Amino acid sequence: MAKPISQSLICGLLALFMVSLALGASDDVPFIVAHKKASLTRLKSGSERVSVSIDIYNQGSLTAYDVSLNDDSWPQEIFDVVSGNISKSWERLDAGGILSHSFELEAKAKGLFNGAPAVITFRIPTKAALQEAYSTPIIPLDVLADRPPEKKFEWVKRLLAKYGSLISVITIVVLFVYLVATPSKSGAAKGSKKKR
Repeated sequence: MAKPISQSLICGLLALFMVSLALGASDDVPFIVAHKKASLTRLKSGSERVSVSIDIYNQGSLTAYDVSLNDDSWPQEIFDVVSGNISKSWERLDAGGILSHSFELEAKAKGLFNGAPAVITFRIPTKAALQEAYSTPIIPLDVLADRPPEKKFEWVKRLLAKYGSLISVITIVVLFVYLVATPSKSGAAKGSKKKR
């Protein structure tokens, strides 16, 4: 009973391996992978800026042509474009190459924002139709959220928490050496009276 099951399992795995080899070798194409990042920066004026960067990688074996990026997931009611553009085009992206694009937005409304992936279109010489790829989505952004004020001496607290006992021992030793090495005022006063 165990022998027929193991033979059929081996035959199934071998067939799956052969199919994957045939599919992998049949078509050389560009393989576009895009990573989208966004970070918030609070300004002193109480407003907040969103810095967006998108990296596009060609992991395939052929060059992609007429590469276009469009990231229109930022509603105009909530965000204003401060620098850069939400779209960009390039002539080509070679195999193994990287393209990067960034822009900055200013938030106008408060709330949680979930951004959609950016759309990348490109052309392959062997196909007439435009190909499409999508970037990774961003994590939800809590725009203009009420945050506790930044603590100015937070690093001092962390330093004392980590090295507090060491700092206290060194301070005691330095104080002891200082007291032993410096003459006392009463002893110095007695010494000056004896000289007269």
